[in-house]
Amino acid sequence: MTHREHCNVCNEVVELLTDHGFDGMAQAIEILINEAMKLERADVLQAAPYERTDERRGYANGFKPKTVKSRLGRLELQVPQARGVEFYPSTLERGERSERALKLALAEMYVQGVSTRKSRRSPKNSAASTSAAPTSAAPRHSSMKNWRPGETAHWAALPT
Repeated sequence: MTHREHCNVCNEVVELLTDHGFDGMAQAIEILINEAMKLERADVLQAAPYERTDERRGYANGFKPKTVKSRLGRLELQVPQARGVEFYPSTLERGERSERALKLALAEMYVQGVSTRKSRRSPKNSAASTSAAPTSAAPRHSSMKNWRPGETAHWAALPT
């Protein structure tokens, strides 16, 4: 990516945030993630778009649309594809995992009735690092009168 292209992307993001404030945040994040994925693909290919080099390991092969649900809403991303080399953007992998871990931790705190003070502790000791949703925590909140231990499958099926 040339310096001019980089400046155009930065200017576009700044203009979006200046004109629309927080309402433009989702679109600004879309632009930044799309650019990060393009840069990562160029790094994996060891060549910038349209660059001819002996070190090239593969070829850019267009984009595939992907909708990612995030706290900002739905992000419509353009995932770069590559030919001749194994590539999937780490930006998406990390984001999906952290969203799932956050949702799992929140679900577990709700089921266990954890207070906000307790939730400030280090997440190292929480079960958010485990791969399964809680299944045997007893209900501690009056709104969960009808809760039964075998009915936690919906926690594992939280939307990502």
